[in-house]
Amino acid sequence: MARDEPSQTMRRDVARGAIYGLVSAGLFGLTAPTAKLLLPRTPPIQLAALLYLGAGVGLTLVAALPRVRRGRSAKDRLQRTDLPLLLAIVVSGGILGPTLMLTGLRRVSGVAGALLLNLETVFTTLLAVTAFDDTLSRREAVAAVAVMCAAGLLAYAPSGSGATSPLGALLIAGACLAWGLDNNLTQRLSVRDPIRIVQVKALSAGIVNLALSLGLGYSIRWSVLPASLAVGFFGYGVSIVFDVLALRYLGAAREAVFFAAAPFVGAVAAIPILGESFGLRQGVAGVVMLLGLWVMVSSSR
Repeated sequence: MARDEPSQTMRRDVARGAIYGLVSAGLFGLTAPTAKLLLPRTPPIQLAALLYLGAGVGLTLVAALPRVRRGRSAKDRLQRTDLPLLLAIVVSGGILGPTLMLTGLRRVSGVAGALLLNLETVFTTLLAVTAFDDTLSRREAVAAVAVMCAAGLLAYAPSGSGATSPLGALLIAGACLAWGLDNNLTQRLSVRDPIRIVQVKALSAGIVNLALSLGLGYSIRWSVLPASLAVGFFGYGVSIVFDVLALRYLGAAREAVFFAAAPFVGAVAAIPILGESFGLRQGVAGVVMLLGLWVMVSSSR
């Protein structure tokens, strides 16, 4: 009986991590179409600041709740030795990632932009393999190439029918690369308090991005402030807390396959939110990405 306990514990951890990953993906997936609604009235770098400030302020309030404070232990606290990793996480995931994504999202449709976010899964997995001692099977490598080819199909679709420009696709790909690095670095801190990790990341990134925005001469758009903070709290705050928990139980490469649901949630949500529709190329690219990600899920060990 005792021999079965490790496998039962492992199954529970995988199930728990999968639930955290899927909830995180759903919340994050909704940020692409909702953020696109705010972009015409807000510069990308300022919107990135407001989104992360919403996450940081919201989680600060959550962290102050008595029940949350009682649930923390001393071993979960961030240490001074974690500062280099935290700095890299803030720069890659909190500053570069959202600014590149929102700048690229201006040049693409909501559906295409959401589908291009599938590249985050690919880059997370490839970085986990090439730089962080994870493994990748031949099937997973073929699947990753398929997803990247589908992204290229979206990037070079002709204008109209919700297609994206090469520059817009490149910017979103850069955001996905930054978030892929962020995911792998965050996995190294996933034993720490997830609320504190995201709180520090969000507040630091929000303050830096806001300072850069004001330094570039952009005044704060007060009309979009409440909506931006709300989207940030759920999409970049609550979502990332669940993502850190998923990283804790699954690891970076396997967390990526569950988080891969986010782009499809965003693409479907863009239809009612933005009044868009799937074109032929978007449909083909979406199917190829879905198949590629399914291979990665079925092949993950």
